[in-house]
Amino acid sequence: MTHTHSLPESASNRKAYMTLIMISFFCLIPFFWVLLAAFDPNATQFLAIPKDVTVAHFWNLFANESGLRWIVNSVLIVGLATLLTLIFAGFGGYALSRTNAWWKRPLLYAIILVRIVPPPALIVPVYKVMLALNDMVNSVIISITDNVEHQLVLSRIFSFVDGYLGLILIHTAMQLPLAIWIMKTFFDAIPKDYEEAAALDGASQIQTVRHVLIPLALPGFAAAGLFAFINAWGDFLMPLMFTSSPELQTLPLGMFRAFLRVDAIDYGFLTALAVIYTLPAVIAFSFARKFLTQTFSGGVKG
Repeated sequence: MTHTHSLPESASNRKAYMTLIMISFFCLIPFFWVLLAAFDPNATQFLAIPKDVTVAHFWNLFANESGLRWIVNSVLIVGLATLLTLIFAGFGGYALSRTNAWWKRPLLYAIILVRIVPPPALIVPVYKVMLALNDMVNSVIISITDNVEHQLVLSRIFSFVDGYLGLILIHTAMQLPLAIWIMKTFFDAIPKDYEEAAALDGASQIQTVRHVLIPLALPGFAAAGLFAFINAWGDFLMPLMFTSSPELQTLPLGMFRAFLRVDAIDYGFLTALAVIYTLPAVIAFSFARKFLTQTFSGGVKG
């Protein structure tokens, strides 16, 4: 005689769903408060339904505060770092996928080891290297022009410490190990038959990469780019250590400085800034979600 266990299983499923709903609700409360306070003219540190709705906090963010500069700096630095990460990860992942050299596995473990090491442990050696490179760049800038204003502009762009170039390269180096592993794993799933067929059709190596490999590897690029962008966008430690000029501050630093003001904390300004800070990651994930599904469901099948 067969016994069914539908009732106990149904009850356990209901308990599991209720637990997940309660946990989700608890996790969503801070986001709910941020969204409400951003449009509340009398925003406080306590959760409350606003009596009126206003966009004055966002207007204040762009018009009267340094928010626009923080946003532009973050978009510029993180965007270029993500682009460089994808370029280097694409070349590195493809090379490691197609080579059979004896040093392949040790190199892969060495690459991921860099990602495992906590970033604070790398601050001192990285800072010393960047400082030495910064002295070289400053000497070149001084030799190029005698104009102090031109030197200041060039130094702000190309300096490795307190400069855009340094922050871009730091973010690229921090996100590159994981991106290389993602791209290498994805290129492993692309059969070599595609490249051989393109070569038989007379395609050059550049044409094969452009018209065959890159379209097939788009899900891998999307996954690597998403992780690189989100991690770099939310990074606080590296901008804190390698920048001192207010003109170079990014959004995480801006939120930190705004919270530490000696006068009263403007919760409306902070929550509006938090909404703007969250939007790029949400938008990037919404665009990359389709490719992420393909990446983690087995890559290319053919």
